[in-house]
Amino acid sequence: MFLDFGPLVRARFLERPHRFSVRCRLEDGGETVEAHLADPGRLQELLVPDALLFLSPADNPARKTKWSAVLVESSQSVLVSLRSALVNELVSAALRAKAVTELASWDLVRSEFPHGGSRFDFLLAREGGERLLLEVKSCSLVEDGLAMFPDAVTARGTKHLQELAELQAEGAFQAAVLFVVQRSDARAFRPAVHIDPRFAAALRLAGQAGVRVLAYNCRVEEKGISWGHQLPVQLS
Repeated sequence: MFLDFGPLVRARFLERPHRFSVRCRLEDGGETVEAHLADPGRLQELLVPDALLFLSPADNPARKTKWSAVLVESSQSVLVSLRSALVNELVSAALRAKAVTELASWDLVRSEFPHGGSRFDFLLAREGGERLLLEVKSCSLVEDGLAMFPDAVTARGTKHLQELAELQAEGAFQAAVLFVVQRSDARAFRPAVHIDPRFAAALRLAGQAGVRVLAYNCRVEEKGISWGHQLPVQLS
């Protein structure tokens, strides 16, 4: 379960003109360029002046930005993936390989499963006709080994948790939420109650309703990212 980043170019962070873009200076030659940023989070603890970024050339030559931001190095010299959309691809591979221990008895049926006006990341099933809805959240915020989500208020994330809790209570589906920490230095996970208390409360209530709350970290290198190990979850 290794996803290759391909060849990367080093740059230094200058500023973030808007949510999905960073301006940076290439280390080789000193050219100032703009790169697409896929991670919509605040990333305030990571995108600091002169932070080391790793960029990949854009696949589409017609795209406005010729680069994509792939990695950033934290102040603790830890590589952090900025490709939040990559998480679902990694989770899909982990589910097929039975590497998510708590869900090893379940088989992956499909991704992007629509139900009740919402769309859930994965539908799983197992013998006996049981079905499970899995929602995946990408996490990059870590402080003193403690991973936290979200790093900005997320009404959409809170809504997903409430829906999962309701579905679990109704009994037609089982439900789970999986937090994937795109860095290797996390030793535990908890909701970021100081950032979004409503999300934190919804996560606690979901757990009490029987929704599985899972967290895993990743091994991140300059050459790629791979599935890591399970993290203890702190909901209280």
